[in-house]
Amino acid sequence: MVEVRIHGRGGQGVVTASDLLAMAAFTDGHHAQAFPSFGSERTGAPVVSFCRIANQEIRTREPVLEPDVVVVQDPTLLSVMDVFAGLKPDGFVLLNSTKDFHELGLDGLVDSLPSGHAIVLPAFDIAREHVGRPVPNAVMLGGVAALTGLIALDSVIGAIRRRFPGGVGDANAAAASAAYGLVASRSGANTKENADA
Repeated sequence: MVEVRIHGRGGQGVVTASDLLAMAAFTDGHHAQAFPSFGSERTGAPVVSFCRIANQEIRTREPVLEPDVVVVQDPTLLSVMDVFAGLKPDGFVLLNSTKDFHELGLDGLVDSLPSGHAIVLPAFDIAREHVGRPVPNAVMLGGVAALTGLIALDSVIGAIRRRFPGGVGDANAAAASAAYGLVASRSGANTKENADA
């Protein structure tokens, strides 16, 4: 079983991101589970959501305390909480930022993980370019697909378009595709397509 924890702020689509990730995993033939944890539901407040992906039925329901993948949709959370708490030694980190890990003071985190398992992605910029608003969730899902190989990009795009039909879905699908390409070029491409080859 692979456990994913997504950190962000209210209004950034954190809960939707875990739902879409689970939908994409289900499309790929896996069992999946997604659920949020709210401290406060107001816009801008820290929000955490969880997703589990497995090849058999998932019975556990507790929050993800030792994630295989940590997704950080808002870099301002780095000074507020330990978003990387419990991350497994061979885990993955996808962080929305225009700064690199060194500039963020996270060299130790990167050094503790296998090469290519920690990537920064300018998700706000990509979202603005394709969606017209700095909502990073679809962008980050494209990045997760490329970084981890857990899910196929086509499955992510399909989940986005089912949830958001029409122009909104097309714009978010384009944002996810752009992120996928960028992360694949930086990470050595742990993509599902490469894993299946």
